[in-house]
Amino acid sequence: MNEIKERLDKLRENIQKPDFLEGKGLSNEVNIRIFCYEPEEEMIVRHFVEQIVTDQMLACHLIECNLYHIFLEICNEKRITNGAPLMEEKKGKDFLKAQIQRFASNKTFVSKMQYTPHKNGDVLVLTGVGEVFPFMRIHSLLEAMQPEFPDVPILVFYPGSYNGHEVKLFNKLQPNPYYRAFREI
Repeated sequence: MNEIKERLDKLRENIQKPDFLEGKGLSNEVNIRIFCYEPEEEMIVRHFVEQIVTDQMLACHLIECNLYHIFLEICNEKRITNGAPLMEEKKGKDFLKAQIQRFASNKTFVSKMQYTPHKNGDVLVLTGVGEVFPFMRIHSLLEAMQPEFPDVPILVFYPGSYNGHEVKLFNKLQPNPYYRAFREI
């Protein structure tokens, strides 16, 4: 437990540094960082995010986008939230998943995260990655985000592993290829 807290403290330091905020040292790549952690450390990470997002002493401005909250907002707008359990019971989980993925697309998520103007010092923080599975996968969302947030660092809190080539949610699921991000701490 001390290791995750030490890593989170180091992360707090790193996100305020000009190199992080400006994406220096990334070989002209997009400024996407993935902070991996063990799924059983979820509550520690959530508490950290709550604290850091409201910390007025930071030298950066964190904008949290909880993917699960965005997902629920999309479902509520489509008026499917209350009817989903019955739909799953009648037509099966695969049918429900396919229906939801039609309207809860990467494009829809990105449009919900969009804000203007992007300012120097902003950091877009993605949380809720594990909660939104299996309807959303981070590797495909990040691809959709790249053209929309080229000037804002993106920090993903990821319950799983990332080796620079693949993300593996919960350290158990089939890895998905993604190579444009950098592992943070």
